[in-house]
Parts: sequence; structure tokens; C-alpha cells
Amino acid sequence: MKLLATATAAVILFASCDVRRQDKVADDTLQKVQQALKDTTSVQLIDSVYNFGTITEGESVQYNYRFKNIGSKPLVISSAQPSCGCTVPEKPEKPVLPGETGFIKVTFNSKGRVGHADKEVIVMANVVPAFPNLKLTGEVKEQAPQ
Repeated sequence: MKLLATATAAVILFASCDVRRQDKVADDTLQKVQQALKDTTSVQLIDSVYNFGTITEGESVQYNYRFKNIGSKPLVISSAQPSCGCTVPEKPEKPVLPGETGFIKVTFNSKGRVGHADKEVIVMANVVPAFPNLKLTGEVKEQAPQ
């Protein structure tokens, strides 16, 4: 009886360990990484930091960060995420072809943001090395009482 229970447990344990499936998952992941690296390009930032100076609370600031695709494949920006809700980036919807210049428009709303402002936009794209963060900085002064 003890031998039968041990043999049954061994069969169940062996059946639950499908090594071939794990190897297939690893192979699929490796192929995806290789394909992603094959489709990468390079980027040159023309503008990475913008200092908007001093503005009054409630004003909005807009700036177009410029970059150039210096690689041989189309540059695709998958996301542009701000460091806070007061900053809104707009990424290009179409790929930026090799040799072309693209823009990421960033709008900063200063309402309720009196003081020094240091904001960042994190850009995800098919570039190696990674797309550098875009920085927006300046001072927001309090609105004069009315």
C-alpha cells in the first residue's frame, strides 16, 4: 500500500512538471527579445530640458521637445508618462522614420503649483540606449490678490 501511494505521488509529480513547456516559454521569450532588438533604432535628443523661467500660478506652459531618429529603423514611441498629473505629454502617433525629426509636446498647468517646479516625462520607445527623460523646470509665483 505504501509503495502504491509513493508510486502514485511520483507519477502525479512527474506529470505536473512539464519541462518541455517551460523550455518552449523560454524559447518564445528569447525570440521576442531578439525580434525587439532587431527592430530597435537610435535617438538623438535635440531638446531634453526646458526652463520656462517664472510664471504666475494658473498659467500653462507648452513646449515641443525635439528628437531625431539617427538609426536605420522607424522609431516608435509606445508611451510618454508624466511625473505628475499637472504635466500632459502628447507623443507622435506615427513612427518617426530614419533621419526625420519628431516632437513630444508637453503642457504644464501651474494651478496650485506655487514654488519651484521640476517635472519629468518618461518616454518608452524602441531605442537603444533608452530614451532619456524629458525635464521641465521653472518657478511658479503666487497670483496677486484681486
